Amino acid sequence: MTADLLIRNARPFGGPVKDLLIRDGRFVAADCPRPVAEIDATGHVALPGLVEAHTHLDKTLVGMDWFENRVGPTRNDRILADRNAKRELGINARRQSARQILQTLAHGVLSIRSHVDVDTEIGIANVEGVLETREAMRDLVDVQIVAFPQSGMLPREGTLELMDAALKAGADIVGGIDPATIERDPVRHLDAIFALADRHGKPVDIHLHEPGDLGAYCLELIVERTRALSLQGQVMVSHAYCLGTLDAPRQSALIGQLAAERIAVMTVGSPSAPALPLRLMRQCGLTVASGSDGIQGTWEPFGNGDMLERAKYLAQRNGMTNDVDLEESARICTFGGAEGIGLGGYGLSEGCFGDLVLVPARTLAEAVALTPHRRTVIRRGRVVVNGGELAGDLPAIE
Repeated sequence: MTADLLIRNARPFGGPVKDLLIRDGRFVAADCPRPVAEIDATGHVALPGLVEAHTHLDKTLVGMDWFENRVGPTRNDRILADRNAKRELGINARRQSARQILQTLAHGVLSIRSHVDVDTEIGIANVEGVLETREAMRDLVDVQIVAFPQSGMLPREGTLELMDAALKAGADIVGGIDPATIERDPVRHLDAIFALADRHGKPVDIHLHEPGDLGAYCLELIVERTRALSLQGQVMVSHAYCLGTLDAPRQSALIGQLAAERIAVMTVGSPSAPALPLRLMRQCGLTVASGSDGIQGTWEPFGNGDMLERAKYLAQRNGMTNDVDLEESARICTFGGAEGIGLGGYGLSEGCFGDLVLVPARTLAEAVALTPHRRTVIRRGRVVVNGGELAGDLPAIE
């Protein structure tokens, strides 16, 4: 059982200074009569654990030799290069997922949703590797696993059966990818993944890069199936670039449909993709989450998994500079992510899990704009990162 911990002089969400008490792994009223361990937050901003709502733990090259990227410009080029790299580079999903988790833990990421490849060349080996990592690190971070048909499901016979096997093995979510441009049959693809979700009682998370009207059509199909199967609050669309390119009336109508069915949208704020209308999405009550996507991999060499830095990228991509907007971008990477991936007990209120990150800043807007790195991270009342340094008793990585 975790010892009691009193965090003095913290600023929850950049507000007034107050004390926070964690007892038995959850926040309680800060009036403990018995002696407890204490730390002084010295007025730093306190946030609940940052939420990484979209990454690929099994693909990262963190800690491996530099990958010379000569990959072509299209998505299919990248998918092929990624598939080849699994063989040629010897990417071990268990080892690499652990490396990324520890790297992002230092930034304050305590909840992760990872899309993990399932295909006819590797089978479900990557899912099994990340499952091992999840078990080894369950006291440090929550990991959700999406069974993800990166190379396509319909064009590669046997992938649908492997998706079923991955879910039986312990994957938490049914993944999908570009129903039209990769799968070439949006109705059949979406019917297949929603049938899997219905059969296994699992949520759905679909990569949707389709542009314009094509993407809007796929979103409408997703809305229909969510409604038909009563999966409100259990479906996420990742990327949804089309929402940034539609004319205003259709954009507003489609966002309203997504909000009505409680379908969340994940955006990374990519500089090379259309910017999503974050203000309109917020006004319509749509749940918006964010993630790092691939970190230091064969697709792109960038990224460190810092979700506070991701909040800054979202603000910059959308021309958001005032303090209220910066605070909203932080919300996307905390409460938005928690809502999007279905976390319970999330926040700094009494009864919530005792997970938080202390950021050396006095206001939330300052924390987003400057993204200070010497953070302290607490998991269920245990200090796992102190001033940016991982605790010495964390699991070792080979």
